[in-house]
Amino acid sequence: MSGPPRGPGLRPYSPFSIKTKLGVLVVVSVFITTGLLMVALRTATELRFITVFSVIASMLITQFVAHGLTAPLDEMTTVARAISHGDYTRRVRGAGRRDELGDLASTINRMADDLEAEDRHRRELVANVSHELRTPIAALRAVLENVVDGVSEADPETMRTMLKQAERLGRLVDTLLDLSRVDNGVVPLKARRFEVWPYLSGVLKESGLAAAGRPGLSSGSGGHTRNDVHLHLDVHPPELTAYADAERLHQVVANLIDNAVKHSPAHGRVTVRARAGTAPGSLALEVVDEGPGIPEAERHRVFERFNRGSGGGGDAGGDGGTGLGLAIARWAVGLHGGHIGVAESSRGCRILVTLPGSSQVPS
Repeated sequence: MSGPPRGPGLRPYSPFSIKTKLGVLVVVSVFITTGLLMVALRTATELRFITVFSVIASMLITQFVAHGLTAPLDEMTTVARAISHGDYTRRVRGAGRRDELGDLASTINRMADDLEAEDRHRRELVANVSHELRTPIAALRAVLENVVDGVSEADPETMRTMLKQAERLGRLVDTLLDLSRVDNGVVPLKARRFEVWPYLSGVLKESGLAAAGRPGLSSGSGGHTRNDVHLHLDVHPPELTAYADAERLHQVVANLIDNAVKHSPAHGRVTVRARAGTAPGSLALEVVDEGPGIPEAERHRVFERFNRGSGGGGDAGGDGGTGLGLAIARWAVGLHGGHIGVAESSRGCRILVTLPGSSQVPS
């Protein structure tokens, strides 16, 4: 008969569980008492002495076992109190114990790790957002002061500079709103069937990098302004259709394109490839660049929030981004019940997105 179910990540009951230790304590106490009684009967020792010896021996053994059980609990209480006051650096010793207390210590340590990571991410977000806001606001203020003071005229070039900074502020606000929706889980999925070629062609044109595009036009989801990288769209068959939320998928493709462009070499090439998936009605999307690629050791972290990478394909690299684009892309793909990851590539970085068919998209 199997034991009670255990939580995720917890070890199964071992021969050294607390129940076993308490059982051994009772058995040892009974053996000691029985042994002393037998000694008393054979040596004619008075019963009161045997009783005193039995009580003392049982108390010593109980004290030894109780100390082994309560000392870790006292430490856990101290660590939990420190965590409640915002000190996420404390950890509980004894996580390697092979009993329930070891499981509890491991759980507390994992909780402290998660809270420490969240606190670090929060601090990084405040720092990143403050930096991102300060730059366009300072630029806007400088331009406006020059216009007001008569140093420069409000000519079209000046207005374009101001518009560029305002658009940068808008992109940051949109990203923060997306992040808020991720945390609150309030984004409904409005999936429909659409033709892939015209849809992706529109996303590429909005990025400002298509052959007939307008240089410097932003997609609204990213922040690149490069016009020396060429985009190539490859859809097969041309009449391919997909079933997804067009707005959420736009976030995915636009962020992947922006990330690929940022890390492409001069006059490089970014390819957006779409194919039918393995399941009926499913879709496989690839975004491939010719940049330095992502080191294998960093691939599992590239879709984490605020991860800027090491210049080898992270979300923002050194461009001043907030490191949220790929995290939002993963969230949007997850809403569809799909998968996104870094695939093997002989050159550059290759991000593969798979979306399920219409029957598998969450309602």
